[in-house]
Amino acid sequence: MSLKIIHEDCSAELANDRSFPCTTFLVEYFVDGELHYDLVISDKRTEIFDYYWDLYKTDLLTFKQTEGRANPKQWTPNEKQNKTKK
Repeated sequence: MSLKIIHEDCSAELANDRSFPCTTFLVEYFVDGELHYDLVISDKRTEIFDYYWDLYKTDLLTFKQTEGRANPKQWTPNEKQNKTKK
């Protein structure tokens, strides 16, 4: 399984960040009647569905691709933090 959760219980606005890889998805689900969002990376959409369906069943709303444009092979999670000024 190649599913990786980048941000758990985050803002939906994070999906507009173009610095994420193109394989990033925003997952929407309910927990105790409250709407929550996760940002995940996966090569296959079925992996996302299977993982979240096992956790939330009918409380899983949807998942959609984010605005990410980066190459997944070259992207590192702390890319912005690793850049230092010289």
